[in-house]
Amino acid sequence: MKVLLADDHPLFLDGLEDLLVSNGFEVAGTARDGLEAIEKARALRPDAILMDIRMPRLDGLAAVRAVKAELPEVKIIMLTISEADDDLFEAIKSGASGYLLKSQSADELLGLVREMERGEVAFSPGLAARLLQEFGRQASELGEKRRTGGLSDREREVLALIAQGLKYKQVAAKLFLSERTIKYHMGQILERLHLKNRAEVIEYARRTGLAG
Repeated sequence: MKVLLADDHPLFLDGLEDLLVSNGFEVAGTARDGLEAIEKARALRPDAILMDIRMPRLDGLAAVRAVKAELPEVKIIMLTISEADDDLFEAIKSGASGYLLKSQSADELLGLVREMERGEVAFSPGLAARLLQEFGRQASELGEKRRTGGLSDREREVLALIAQGLKYKQVAAKLFLSERTIKYHMGQILERLHLKNRAEVIEYARRTGLAG
């Protein structure tokens, strides 16, 4: 497997290159920042790139997006000190095939790189579980949004009270709003849910469990 290395720390870069070469990997080249990584990827067409996140001129996350847009077949693994969830999630959204921490031992790193070579995703211990947890949270939020038709909190309040049979004036009194405002929210509810009248709104609320 032909690998490109991108990191702005020369000593780390040299050590990583020696480690990979001595274990049978071909290091096609090295880059010291994100822009150079993009240029080297175009010129060398590596099978994979080990990419740091924090680099000058252009960071690793932006470089991942640029390389994947032009060379989607290249596998990119982030190799970083950052354990921040934001960096992890953004790396995967940008197209990275894995996320490794520099705090790992050489043997652990080599094992994970070999997993990538076999076509598997490569994550430092514990990071895959955090990803799955985030995906689960996003799926739950999406399910809730679909269930409520994308209504705002205020619109859901109005909908729940209307579904209980209250008139606009009564809803307004309960929410300390004007009747005109309630009618406006009702219009928004009808539009968002693609419903025609109050009766359909009440039926929708009861069917979806929003009636309270």
